[in-house]
Amino acid sequence: MSKTITLIPGDGIGPSITDAALRVLEAAGADLEYDRQIAGVAALHDRGDPLPQETLASARETGVILKGPLTTPVGSGFRSINVALRKEFDLYANVRPAVTLMPGGRYEDIDLVLIRENTEGLYVGVEHYIGLEGDPKAAAESVMIITRFGAERIVRYAFDYAVANGRKKVTFAHKANILKYTQGLFLEVGHQVAKEYEGRVEFEDMIVDACAMHLVMNPYRFDVLVMENMFGDILSDLMAGLVGGLGMAPGGNIGKDMAMFEPVHGSAPDIAGQGVANPTAQVLAAVLMLEHIGQPEVAERIRKALLTCLHACDVLTRDLGGSASTREFADAVISHLR
Repeated sequence: MSKTITLIPGDGIGPSITDAALRVLEAAGADLEYDRQIAGVAALHDRGDPLPQETLASARETGVILKGPLTTPVGSGFRSINVALRKEFDLYANVRPAVTLMPGGRYEDIDLVLIRENTEGLYVGVEHYIGLEGDPKAAAESVMIITRFGAERIVRYAFDYAVANGRKKVTFAHKANILKYTQGLFLEVGHQVAKEYEGRVEFEDMIVDACAMHLVMNPYRFDVLVMENMFGDILSDLMAGLVGGLGMAPGGNIGKDMAMFEPVHGSAPDIAGQGVANPTAQVLAAVLMLEHIGQPEVAERIRKALLTCLHACDVLTRDLGGSASTREFADAVISHLR
C-alpha cells in the first residue's frame, strides 16, 4: 500500500535537488504519493504566509514530511521556519548520521550518528534585553531550559536507536562541569536512563569541548552521540565536516506522531536556478524517510547506487570536483540502481 507524504520542495536550490531525489525514488520503485505544499519564501510570495495552514494540515494528515532547504523571510515573525516546524509537531529528536561516502577524504570509514535534542536548551528563544542607565540594551539575557521529561526522552531515544541499529556505544556530551543545574540535570537523567541498558549498550559521558577535540583527533572512538540542542547543532556540523561537508549530510526530525526529513544545508540562493547543486543530501534524506516508513529495501538500493556513483568519480557535481549538472548526477545514480 503506497504511503502519502507531504512534500515541500523548498527555496533556492530546493526545487532542483528535490526533483532529482524524486526521480531517484521513482526509478528505485518507492511506493509513494506526494501532497505538494509550500513554505518559506515561496509560500510568503504565493500565500502571504511563510508557513501556511494548508501545509501544516497536510503534515498532520500524512505524518511524514520530505522537504528541501527553506529560507526564513526577513520580518516574517519566525526565527526559523525549520524551528517553527519542529516546535509545531514536537519533533524532539534530530537524527544526524555522518557516514563516509567518497574515498580520499580526511578520514575513511566514518559511521557515526548524532542524536540532538530539538526542542529545549537555549533555542527555546526565551531571551530579552535589560535596560540600565538610559541604555535599553545595556545587557542581554538568554535562558537555557532543560526539563527532566525532555532530557529523558532524548536519551532514551538515543539508546533505543543504538539497540535497534546494532550500535555498541552511546556517548553523552555535556557541560555539567560549568552549568551545574541545566546541564547537571541533563547528565543526571542520562546516567539514570543508561542503567536500564547496561549489558546491551556501553555508555560514557564527556565534556562537550573534549568531545569536539576527540571527534577531530580520533572519530573512530565514537558510535552514537547524544546531547542537548545547541551543542548538537554545533557538533553535528563538525561531524559533517569529517565526511565531506553539509552537502553529504541528511537529517531526520522525529516526534511521537510525526517525522520530517531534510538536507541540513541551506538554500544556496547564489546558485539557485543554475542546475548545478549537489542533490546527495536530499537523496539521503529520502533514504532516511524510506527507512522510517517501512520501505528499507528500496532505501538500501538507493544508498548502494549513490555510493557506487560517488566511488566511480566520473559523474560528479562541481562541489565534488566534477562538472555534472544536478540532473546528470541524478541520472548517474539511477543508472547504478540494481
